[in-house]
Amino acid sequence: MPTEAHDLRHHGDAEVRDDGSALVDLAVNVRADTPPAWLRERIAGSLGSLAAYPDGRAARAAVAARHGLPTERVLLTAGAAEAFVLLARALKVRRPVVVHPQFTEPEAALRDAGHTVDRVLLREEDGFRLDPAAVPEDADLVVVGNPTNPTSVLHPAASLAELVRPGRTLVVDEAFMDAVPGEREALASRTDIPGLVVLRSLTKTWGLAGLRIGYVLAAPETIADLERAQPLWPVSTPALAAAEACMSSPALAEAAHAAHRIAADRAHLIAGLAEFAPAGLRVVEPAEGPFVLVRLPRAAAVREHLRELGFAVRRGDTFPGLGEEWLRLAVRDRGTVSRFLGALEGAMTQANR
Repeated sequence: MPTEAHDLRHHGDAEVRDDGSALVDLAVNVRADTPPAWLRERIAGSLGSLAAYPDGRAARAAVAARHGLPTERVLLTAGAAEAFVLLARALKVRRPVVVHPQFTEPEAALRDAGHTVDRVLLREEDGFRLDPAAVPEDADLVVVGNPTNPTSVLHPAASLAELVRPGRTLVVDEAFMDAVPGEREALASRTDIPGLVVLRSLTKTWGLAGLRIGYVLAAPETIADLERAQPLWPVSTPALAAAEACMSSPALAEAAHAAHRIAADRAHLIAGLAEFAPAGLRVVEPAEGPFVLVRLPRAAAVREHLRELGFAVRRGDTFPGLGEEWLRLAVRDRGTVSRFLGALEGAMTQANR
């Protein structure tokens, strides 16, 4: 196991807790102005059923129908984070490999379950793009994000399929895939890839981080193994109501519209960041998620000055494969981005004095 120099338990919400609660939030990847009113009403309507134990059958069927899958290929979880814990505890693996930089919770969960974890570090000079040949042949569990947090890289589905090996479980974290217009390169509905496990989250697009709802899509035998590792009634009645509502046709249409809006707002952010290229700022492109990864001189100092100016951004040095010169920026509306760019100019000036 590599010597740990990264805080795998640090997440973006730490930037906006306590003294950061009043800051403009570009640190957390939850879509702003969510959940929408109709979803809050649907969740509130479920509160009259709290005396009964949760019944996830309708929500599970709705998720299955949304992806064109049988229900036995679906497991509802208390957010994608619970799914990583279940995978780490339930699967019998000898050599798990996590492809970094990416969301750190999968590796943290594997370590907590007693596994020795190997890392494949994607390189900046390659645009943090996946090279399937870099993954050890004897890895029997491979975890990769798509689009990847924090790099915003969208790996081709064909490249991910190249990772398939007999006896290997391939876990693809698609927590941000519904923010990609058309969900290009998605594997969620595929049943022809042996050993594939896809994770989805409803917390990002719908603003449900405080409710905890996600799901796993996999072969029935894998779902059964994970379900046995779950506690009873792991997903609350309000979370189940939210899941069922978010699978409806109007909700999917709203999410698709939001994905296009995010893409336009991201383009505005990247165009603004390009103005700082002479000062050494670099954006990882093409970015496909609701966030961008940037490298800039004195990033730690810039981040602190941004806080003084009212903006929170995500430090990058807690991600394996990145260092103190990296920051992750959530995509926000154009007005917020324009104000942020003005603050960034001031923060970089102060940091370089």
